[in-house]
Amino acid sequence: MVALSRKFSTSTALKFIPKQFSQYHQQQIQTQTTRPFVPFSHLQNQRNLLESQLISTLNGCTSLTQIKQTHAHILLKGFDQSCYVLTKFIRVLTKMGIPMDDYAKLVFNQVTYPNPFLWTALLRGYALQGLVKESVFVYTCMRKEGTLPVSFTFSALFKACCTVLDVNLGRQIHAQTILIGGFGSDLYVNNSLIEMYVNLGFLECARKVFDELPERNLISWTELIVAYTKTGDMDSARELFVQLPLKDMVAWTAMVTGYAQNAKPREALEYFERMLNEGVEIDEVTLVGVISACAQLGAAKYANWVSGIAKDLGFDPTRCVVVGSALIDMYSKCGSVEDAYKVFEAMKERNVFSYSSMIAGFAINGCAYAALNLFREMVQTGIKPNRVTFIGVLTACCHSGMVEQGRQIFASMEEEFGVSPEVDHYSCMVDLLGRAGCLEEALKLAQTMPVEPNAAVWGALLGACRTHGNPDIAQIAANHLFELEPYNIGNYILLSHVYASAERWNDVSMVRKLMREKGFKKIPACSWLEGKKGVIHEFFAGDMTHPRSGEMKQVLEDLLNRLKTLGYQPNLSSVAYDVNDEDKRRILMAHSEKLALAFGLLSTNSDCPIRIMKNLRICEDCHSFMCGVSQITGRVIIVRDNLRFHHFHGGKCSCGNFW
Repeated sequence: MVALSRKFSTSTALKFIPKQFSQYHQQQIQTQTTRPFVPFSHLQNQRNLLESQLISTLNGCTSLTQIKQTHAHILLKGFDQSCYVLTKFIRVLTKMGIPMDDYAKLVFNQVTYPNPFLWTALLRGYALQGLVKESVFVYTCMRKEGTLPVSFTFSALFKACCTVLDVNLGRQIHAQTILIGGFGSDLYVNNSLIEMYVNLGFLECARKVFDELPERNLISWTELIVAYTKTGDMDSARELFVQLPLKDMVAWTAMVTGYAQNAKPREALEYFERMLNEGVEIDEVTLVGVISACAQLGAAKYANWVSGIAKDLGFDPTRCVVVGSALIDMYSKCGSVEDAYKVFEAMKERNVFSYSSMIAGFAINGCAYAALNLFREMVQTGIKPNRVTFIGVLTACCHSGMVEQGRQIFASMEEEFGVSPEVDHYSCMVDLLGRAGCLEEALKLAQTMPVEPNAAVWGALLGACRTHGNPDIAQIAANHLFELEPYNIGNYILLSHVYASAERWNDVSMVRKLMREKGFKKIPACSWLEGKKGVIHEFFAGDMTHPRSGEMKQVLEDLLNRLKTLGYQPNLSSVAYDVNDEDKRRILMAHSEKLALAFGLLSTNSDCPIRIMKNLRICEDCHSFMCGVSQITGRVIIVRDNLRFHHFHGGKCSCGNFW
């Protein structure tokens, strides 16, 4: 705890002061009586000039030695009681990370009458060094001595509360702002208060403070808008944004990135276009947000559009590594891995993020060997891979069945590169083993991994059980998922599919009963594709309300008849309902990706790839159907489901049927 004693021994002080100081001081005393009279105003001007010079000197200090030399100068010039200079002095010590008790507190204790700013500099220093109790104790001493705090005092204390995640302490300090009075209308204090409640997860309290503010500025509004976007409450964020009198780049960017991060890409694009029309300045953060939205839509029109805007605004991906990496990710998620690699090749500067984005792009598009080759190139150039890089490499192995390569890379993470495997890496390994049919080994890894397995780990195992038809291990994985994600309907549906494939209809009924009791509603399967002029067309499973539904149905029937001559038979196990075979065939032909495919064949040029996006995983029947259609029509069909890309061409898929 801080001992803020007013007694400070001469011996302690002298250890910071050069020996020449005492001799110089005696000389000054002897010559004082011989000095001519100088008007006070001139003396004050000289003093102000000296203060400015000392502050400038302190700003330039980069080492403890320089600080000690400047301290000696402060004492020599008689500024040992100057709160203004010493406040700056303590802030410089804090910035350099020098422990408060070792120097700053000793300097502070020499001051007879410290002002609020000097007190605040000391408590702020303790707070920034993580010594929150000491910081609060300084505040207590300050109040006992009758010194009133200033705005900066409370902002420093609120930041300290965030450091230790102590909302109760924050509320006590909040009460102090009210008890002392005068701070209820202090905008700086209230903005710091809003920030504290937001960072500690008490958004309702932050909103209450905001609503009661007599005056607000852009910081007040933006702090809350950003907080709402991070919690996914885009309705509240939009409500505040609409009311915001003056909207700057930060506020607009918060809305664009907020919609993108909350899987609402169309709204993100809408706000970005409005931002452009308003003539608001756009920076890298804004661009990365809208690029992310384009990646989610997977539409070539928007991908090329935003790429052109980035160049026009001076963020050419060949020179701007942040935007370049984002564009690589976007083109990869649009299924245009060739365009992604063109961006990567053209970049004059590449870092771990650009390499990791390209490796992940190759991985999700089924180009496993390209991903591994790029990983080797990255290591050879001296760029150290990070945790994200290894997720991309392991994903590449996972999606291509490269079990041994995956094992070797996983083992090399810590041994060769010093990257400790985290839960995401274990999730990739469980997925890799599970897809390869090593379900027992995958289960053992999930049960013995040194970190607590999360939903991604058990979800990968459950998905593998769906592929390889193992209802017993599926039940183990599902039980963990029901605890970790009690309201995720997808886990229940997947378990139901596993039971249905094994024709365990009683178990299917049991799972569906659980879903009804919890009030779950199945997420409708939806597929969409980009039509002419960039228009996005959506299709839901079983929904035949599209204006061209009649034509689409006829196309599908013709395709089915042609495929049957090649030996295709509908995979009835893809229907998780206990209905007759004819009904299963009817349900399969109305899957959303098949409807999108039919529309794509009707509405796109024969030399253009048909790009289909789906919100859920593609089923086995649709996968084999797409393979066949690509063979009989000669069309390239690209399907992005919620896990990866499938590039169908000439009757084959890029995944090698390993998915």
